[in-house]
Amino acid sequence: MRHFSAQRFPAFCLLFGWLLAAPAVAQQPAMPRPTTPATTRKPVATPATVPAKSAKPATTTPAATSKTTPASSTKPGATPKATPAATATKPAATSTTKPAVAPATAKPAVTTSPKPTGPPLPANLGSPDFNTRYKNGKTLITQTRYDLAMTELEPLAAPANKFAQAPEAAYLYAVAASRAKKWAEAEQMLNLLRNEYAQWPSLLEALFLQGQISFEQNDFDNALRVLAQLPAGQLQQERENMKATYLPRIKDKATFQTLLKTYPQELTLARAYADKLANGGWYTDADKSQLDQLVTQFALDRTRYTPRPRAIKKSTYNIGVLLPFEFNDPSWETRRKNQFVTDLYAGLRIAQDSLQREGHPVQLFAYDTGADTLQLKQVLALPELAGMDLIIGPVYKSGSKILARYAQQKQIVCVNPLSQDGDLVLDNPWHYLYQSSTATQAQQAAQFAYSRLGGARTAVVLYEDTKDEAAFGVAYKHAYEALGGRVVQLRRINSDVDESLSAGFGGFDLKSIGHLVVASESKKIGPYTFGVLKAQDARLPLITYSSWLDNNRIGLYQLDARDVYFLHPKYLDRNNFGVRRFRQLYMQRQNQPPSVFAFTGFELLYFFGSQLHLNGPAFQQQLSNAGPISGSVFQGIGYPGGAHDNQYVPITKLERLEVEVLNPVGIR
Repeated sequence: MRHFSAQRFPAFCLLFGWLLAAPAVAQQPAMPRPTTPATTRKPVATPATVPAKSAKPATTTPAATSKTTPASSTKPGATPKATPAATATKPAATSTTKPAVAPATAKPAVTTSPKPTGPPLPANLGSPDFNTRYKNGKTLITQTRYDLAMTELEPLAAPANKFAQAPEAAYLYAVAASRAKKWAEAEQMLNLLRNEYAQWPSLLEALFLQGQISFEQNDFDNALRVLAQLPAGQLQQERENMKATYLPRIKDKATFQTLLKTYPQELTLARAYADKLANGGWYTDADKSQLDQLVTQFALDRTRYTPRPRAIKKSTYNIGVLLPFEFNDPSWETRRKNQFVTDLYAGLRIAQDSLQREGHPVQLFAYDTGADTLQLKQVLALPELAGMDLIIGPVYKSGSKILARYAQQKQIVCVNPLSQDGDLVLDNPWHYLYQSSTATQAQQAAQFAYSRLGGARTAVVLYEDTKDEAAFGVAYKHAYEALGGRVVQLRRINSDVDESLSAGFGGFDLKSIGHLVVASESKKIGPYTFGVLKAQDARLPLITYSSWLDNNRIGLYQLDARDVYFLHPKYLDRNNFGVRRFRQLYMQRQNQPPSVFAFTGFELLYFFGSQLHLNGPAFQQQLSNAGPISGSVFQGIGYPGGAHDNQYVPITKLERLEVEVLNPVGIR
């Protein structure tokens, strides 16, 4: 179905990322920012009514009901510039924007090599002398220049070249490839090492690395098989640590049960599964005999691996909302900066009302976590928090890690409302992201490209020089190649540097490529991309972010005229009844249009509040067994297959200046 763009209306008026560096076997949490501690606010049970103009929680005792005033005043439709740290939401705008004028075609700059940064490069790169290249390869790995190290070392590993240190070169190549997260290249070289240099004295190190690479690719069977080939007593503790790190990442019962049949004496595997059953929300009455058998066979601590009694369904549920309201700082600047928190909470309150009307009441208890982790820890020390059925928040990464540990210890599901960092929910069955992680967005885009775009299954992937975009690029390459496609080039670019843009687009003919992926929200990258496409007379499909629709340096006619596909996780169809109804309610109570944060708060609580009433507080298994469903305001939400971030990512395209959703829920 087709919809007018939520960003620009109406169409006829507009023109328009010796082992792997990450994840490590033992990962240390980020250190919290030292700031002045603030006083912890008492929780407030908010009734079903919503304040007239503000979502700011009341500061009275739980029994009290009062009207509150807005935390700050903003112009209708305004979006706060300050967004929470360590979240990478790319929401679709919900307010009217000025029409864009198509810019003049951007001419690509003359191709020049960007100036190297960091320590100086080794001398004589690409030397015909293999000893020099071997030294260069080791130096480049130390400098974290993994791609260059691979280029230096690859010829040295070939048996035909008869280099004396070929096995070492092959192993170092695999180390560089794995640190660059190029799993296929690393595994291919390790296979060559094991087949061609089977007598290498340090072969066990290669086996150990190959086990980790298989784990990283979720090939748990091959990882266990490879690690089992290590001689008894060799790297014993290291491999057990590795298994203890990766096996809890298995997301479904079927995989655990298959592996237990293949490796019936594997203690770490049995312990991981027993922990999922007893402490991870997976347990059902049908699992009783197998859990008892695992506890008996492997002499596990029965106290630790006895499931808690299943929570009885209740007529109402208590939900803790942990957000940085920062009541202790009434300054205009703080209120303005925290407008997104006010909007998010306002959306939660309207969802509370909707659930109440449907006979599914929930009580919200708001806690001010402030801007530092010390205040969050004070909140977590409150006894009543352990009695919550669900916790929403916080928004900062350091706080999210602390709350995740608390939720796992107390066995309370917690949902992070804004983060797209999939690492936050690894190995924790009680922690969810409301958003789709950066990796999931890349995987869904790769699946769409492979199954729907047609033509040559080759791609060039360019990503901005940021952590999130680097993660996107690597995840896209891995997912696309796992399906059978090939990423010809994976390149990092800096859109603020002309030389970087020129080098990023240089050296290949776009007309010979199946499709192009540009993971960047820079205002500059769009016009530059179209300039290169025009200069090469290339008409290949392009996949990018929905923020390009808001780039006033690109005309909508340009986007419409080409096959441009947008990752659009925050797409709102303003003709949808749920969107129109929510906007109406929000305008009545807040006297301003809802921001994307308000829509997010509503959808989050409505979905998870419904899950509480449908399945009770431990609903993980039910979520895992269900597929994505249509959202009340957004396009869809779902956590199938044990996922802990939203697995549905809308992909849109402009058709006759209207936004069309190409993969609605039910069509993947």
